[in-house]
Order: sequence, then C-alpha cells, then structure tokens
Amino acid sequence: MPAPKKCPKCPEGTPDWMVTYGDMTTLLLTFFIMMFNVSEIDVTQMRIVLAAFQGLGTHQGGNTLQAGKMAELGNTVMALPSMERGKALDRARKRAISAFQPEIRTKMVRVKEDERGLVISLAADSFFRPASAEIDIEESRRTLETLVDLLTSPDLADRKFRIEGHTDSSPTDPAGPWKSNWELSAARAVNVLHRLAEYGADEKKFQVAGFAATVPLMAEDTPEGRAYNRRVDIIILSDGHL
Repeated sequence: MPAPKKCPKCPEGTPDWMVTYGDMTTLLLTFFIMMFNVSEIDVTQMRIVLAAFQGLGTHQGGNTLQAGKMAELGNTVMALPSMERGKALDRARKRAISAFQPEIRTKMVRVKEDERGLVISLAADSFFRPASAEIDIEESRRTLETLVDLLTSPDLADRKFRIEGHTDSSPTDPAGPWKSNWELSAARAVNVLHRLAEYGADEKKFQVAGFAATVPLMAEDTPEGRAYNRRVDIIILSDGHL
C-alpha cells in the first residue's frame, strides 16, 4: 500500500498582498489626518466619541488601574475655549476675504494667517502719502469702515487686536518730521487706530506697535520688494498672543 502523500507545507509569514494593503491603509489614514481641521469639530460628535472610550452600554472599556495624564483628555479637550474660538477666527477669515475682494484684487489689502492670528495688511502706499503718517481719507475710508464692521462683529466680541506699523529700510529725511523709521511706523499705526476708533471700533481692545524695517516680508533690492514691506498690519490675535 503506497504511503499517503504529505500535505505541502503552508507558507509562513504574512501574505504579500497584506503588505501592500497595509501600506495603502496607512497612506489613506495619513491623508485624512492631514485634511482634518480642528476648528471644524462638531462638539456633540466629539462628546460621543470621547464617551466611547469610557464604555458604551454593557461594554466597558477605556479604564485603567490608576489615573494618568490620559484620564483627563476628554475633559481637557471639551474645556478648551479654542475650539469655538477657532471656528470664530475661521469665519472671520472667510468674511474678510469676501469683504475685501476689491482691495485684494488691487493689492491694497492682503489677508493671511500666521502664528500671531488673522492678519489684515494695508499697503502703506495706498493709505499714506509718501514719508507721511497722514492717512489719505478719500482712498481709505471704505476699507477702514469695512475693517471696523469686521472687528466689531459678534464672532470677535472677546478678541484683542494689534496694529503694527512697518516701513522699508530707506532712511527718513533728516529735515522731515520723523527722526527715523521707528517714529514713522509707530505714528502710522497710531493714526490707523484713531481712524478705526472714529468709525466705531473700541480702542481699549487694541495694542499698537511700530517695527520700522525690522520685519521685512521681501528682499529690498527692488522697488516692488520695498513697497511690499511698507504696510500696516491689523491682527486679530490668536489665544497665544493676547
């Protein structure tokens, strides 16, 4: 009687297709994490997700033998005022881009976000006469009134603002009213504050600073670069810069 045939030995280890599948899943997860915007979190849904880590119904889980740093994660996340404040700042950005469309097209105004918060930059050459801190009211009235409407909106009721004056590195005229660019940049920022207050902004919510030419945005080897650096930034401050 012939001996029974032995079954072929099954291959060991993970099948090749699982490696590719795992890579694809990881890449998809990374993609969606990158697209995730904390400011768009739905608070109710977040509470449901956090509750799941403490157990749902008869299924208990998420508990440890002793309290650790993660034990307060749910309370910490939900207690952060930055969640709702982040939404408010995002709404302000969208509103600013919409409201300042004419000025953005003509490069009178730029809107961006950085570590300071939401920054609305006024091109100095469009708002001030050369080497002057006097605001050209005819050119700037519409823009400043629109800016006040934004800063006094309910979304920004608990926000603080800062006005920063910036110049290029060209020295001021020794025979002129400004000893240096420090005085000129500060005076421009102060005058913008005065105009905003005249149009209804609460000046108690503002800070004012002059930076002269110490914070350039572009190289100053061209007239365009120097013009880009001459600006007044109105900043809706983030929580870390209040």
